[in-house]
Amino acid sequence: MQTVLLILGNVIYLILFLIALWGAYCVVMVWSRVRQKQFASEEQQSMFLEAIEEPLSKGEYDSATEVCDGDRRATCQLSELAIINRKLGFAKVKQLIADRFQRDVLQDLEYRLSWVNTVIKAAPMIGLLGTVMGMMGAFYKLGSGDSVDPAALAQDIQFALITTACGLAIAIPLVICTAYINVQIRKMEDLVSYGLNQFLEIFKEAIIRYPSSS
Repeated sequence: MQTVLLILGNVIYLILFLIALWGAYCVVMVWSRVRQKQFASEEQQSMFLEAIEEPLSKGEYDSATEVCDGDRRATCQLSELAIINRKLGFAKVKQLIADRFQRDVLQDLEYRLSWVNTVIKAAPMIGLLGTVMGMMGAFYKLGSGDSVDPAALAQDIQFALITTACGLAIAIPLVICTAYINVQIRKMEDLVSYGLNQFLEIFKEAIIRYPSSS
């Protein structure tokens, strides 16, 4: 019995370690994704819109596409998508970039955050499992009828408390990180939406003035 509990205890420690690494990795990936998809400031986004407005105002769609080419930020990618698909008409292009922003950016972030939320829920439960196993080991010693070594009994209780503490130590920082990231996602969504609305005004005027170029 004690050998089984010892092996399972080591497995619990390993699982806690692995999910802590996975949770931290997912947080870093989501954070880097948010940073990658937005401009650092509204001023930088305005500079991009000014740069793309110049060729669009002349009907130079290829030049406007080059301004966006290779830029991984959402406003740039969606602007390029709109220009490439300009033959669909303004209404369909507007719906297209709204759908792509929702699917490729927001849903992708939500999917990645769902893994973090899974770790937040799983870590305390695994810690609680370790607690139960530690108490099982302690009660097994007490019920064996032999003289109980206080040090061995304390070791089982210590294991029970450590696994609980580890589970909480994993979950609590991830809860704080998730809350912070959600705020940053909302800020990114607002900034990108504002930028796209400005771009669509420029784009609409361009396809009206230069329909032959489209």
